[in-house]
Amino acid sequence: MKNLINKVHHIAIICSDYRKSKAFYTEVLGFEITREVYREERDSYKLDLSLNGQYIIELFSFPDPPKRISRPEATGLRHLAFEVGDLEAVLKKLNDSGIYFEPARTDEFTGKRFTFITDPDGLPIEFYEK
Repeated sequence: MKNLINKVHHIAIICSDYRKSKAFYTEVLGFEITREVYREERDSYKLDLSLNGQYIIELFSFPDPPKRISRPEATGLRHLAFEVGDLEAVLKKLNDSGIYFEPARTDEFTGKRFTFITDPDGLPIEFYEK
């Protein structure tokens, strides 16, 4: 597989409240909207989001999606992790935005600091200091 896969192309997320999740990913996390499409036949939005010019997240809305199981942790995607240059600046931004975050911890293997939040639907998001 070494030469078959180049990179992660995108991450697809289904949200329960499109407007709330759109605001969270753009206004709080700072993703930029690349394209927004309403698909009438599905009563669904598809929002393409980029980070530093790189396409990374597809945010979908669908009528009445089932809830995500997260605690106890279930098989499947555990969390999204984003590298940050300054964890203290991230914590301040989260605090100023009224977003709860876990106390920062230090990775015992790398010595790097990190914390977790959840998106509006409970998807765990990690911020890992560079």
